Amino acid sequence: MKKLFCLIAMLMLVAAPVLAADGQFDFGQTMIKFWNDMGFTLFFVGEGWKNAVMILIACVLLYLAIKKQYEPLLLLPIAFGMLLSNIPLGGLFHSEMWNDEFLNPASPFYHSYKHIMAEGGLLDVLYIGVKAGIYPCLIFLGVGAMTDFGPLIANPKSLLLGAAAQLGIFVTFIVAHLLGFDSQEAASIGIIGGADGPTAIFLTTKLAPHRLGPIAVAAYSYMALVPVIQPPIMRALTTKKERQIQMKQLRAVSKTEKILFPIVVAIIVSLILPSAATLIGCLMLGNLFKESGVVERLNKTSQNELNNIVVIFLGITVGATATAQSFLNVQTLSILIVGIVAFGFGTAGGVLLAKFLNLFLKEKINPLIGSAGVSAVPMAARVSQVEGQKANPRNFLLMHAMGPNVAGVIGSAVAAGILLSMLG
Repeated sequence: MKKLFCLIAMLMLVAAPVLAADGQFDFGQTMIKFWNDMGFTLFFVGEGWKNAVMILIACVLLYLAIKKQYEPLLLLPIAFGMLLSNIPLGGLFHSEMWNDEFLNPASPFYHSYKHIMAEGGLLDVLYIGVKAGIYPCLIFLGVGAMTDFGPLIANPKSLLLGAAAQLGIFVTFIVAHLLGFDSQEAASIGIIGGADGPTAIFLTTKLAPHRLGPIAVAAYSYMALVPVIQPPIMRALTTKKERQIQMKQLRAVSKTEKILFPIVVAIIVSLILPSAATLIGCLMLGNLFKESGVVERLNKTSQNELNNIVVIFLGITVGATATAQSFLNVQTLSILIVGIVAFGFGTAGGVLLAKFLNLFLKEKINPLIGSAGVSAVPMAARVSQVEGQKANPRNFLLMHAMGPNVAGVIGSAVAAGILLSMLG
């Protein structure tokens, strides 16, 4: 950095006599202008220190993504987008272009997307894909192509456990409302409990876009911390005898069942809850690519090239919304705290329903698989497997836990659709 400043100064000194020859160059004024145009100087003016704090937070998140590998595929671009949008005078993202007044056609400040394309920075242009709900849906397409719904088809009771794990969403909605957030904000905060980043982003852009930065950071940070958050809750709600329960091997699922499943789910869910059709439709289309076996090129593209491109665009633009003005406030701290509550109740909901079902079932369910009902695939299922083997080394719960786990993906999308139909 020191060498860079020295090089710039030397270039200015060399060029000064040449430019001064025509009498139109004032070296002193030029250096003052150069100094005032540097982003560093704004750190010491007004609330510029907040930008410096946000850049520091972004660096901490980059450390967690790279060194600790906490959800690096999305946390890394989110953190870097946060860093870029908080560089003074960078002009990459203009949060004022995306407030309600700016986008309201009845407002004198209304501007069209055409204006954003012409006047916005790079991240403003890419953010159109978030605002229009394109990126989260394309992510769901890739998730569907990578998901095996076989364990859920083989054990339909898993769907109930996945539904029960959405308890965290609705409990958190109530808690956030009591803390002073309005209904749209409370719904967006509550969806953190689904442990589904794309769904959280999709719903928040529709209901509370001004909260997108902290909600996205909370959702992906806590998803990465599932192995830390869930085990204490799982052990507290179960006895050692319950954790030792061994479950029978799942039946084989036919190819016909796997092909029919995404078609039937897309039709039924979309007819019952049209507001969830976008997410569920993309999820099931991706799964049909995988299971049909006739569009392998589309399947591979959905899983790899398309998914990777969209992850980059989604991450960097969502991170860009975490500006100093929207992030450094008491409400953001509340969102981060309530996010833990959301995950806790989501985990508890699945475990408690499994315990309740065991009162009536001859073939008992190991309650640990209920915690996998949050849709952090496949991390939550792995946590169930690890905890089960600690209690009983002969326990193999992974495939059983994948049932509630993939059911949680459907459940979080349905929950988002319910909230969107009620509050959108």
